[in-house]
Amino acid sequence: MNARLYLFKISLLEIKPEIWRRFVVPAGITLDRLHDVIQIVMGWTDSHLHEFTIGNKRYTEFPESKEQGFECGRYRLGDLVKQKDRTFSYLYDFGDGWEHEVILEDSRYFNPKLQSEIECLDGVRACPPEDVGGVPGYYEFCKALKDPHHEEHESYKEWISGFPYFESAFDSKRFETEKVNHELLKYLRWSRDRFRPWQHRP
Repeated sequence: MNARLYLFKISLLEIKPEIWRRFVVPAGITLDRLHDVIQIVMGWTDSHLHEFTIGNKRYTEFPESKEQGFECGRYRLGDLVKQKDRTFSYLYDFGDGWEHEVILEDSRYFNPKLQSEIECLDGVRACPPEDVGGVPGYYEFCKALKDPHHEEHESYKEWISGFPYFESAFDSKRFETEKVNHELLKYLRWSRDRFRPWQHRP
């Protein structure tokens, strides 16, 4: 493992108790792939738009103009974020508005026990369900699940049973590092470089 590694902590803002993850990526990762990694470590399903804000510049997937931002697949993390303790933001789902703070805790991370150059080291609490209605909706969702007499209790239970990654029940305190790393290893396997491109280009 010869790549220079970055150690990050990412936190979901405006929610208490805090939901956070600590993870490692190579400094040379592109922002579009960093987005993929964040989706996996947090527990999102990549069902909505996203953007990074680094300094005063925005990076997103398909900007139609420079005013809307820069295409994240064209930029490498290490060219934009270099110093320890540097922070930037990651916004997921422009409707629900999930704001994340990302902090570079170590710009030359080394750990001989790492299994991969992309790995989740730690984290606490479950990610909110998709389309729950942002922070206010999430609080109401948790309140309803805890109270069998809440008017939305049964409908929320039925709704959450349709999310296979919650295994038919939602536990806000649950986070499994091993499960996340299994998904990251699958992602590395499927996103690896290939000898030939997917499609023929004349």
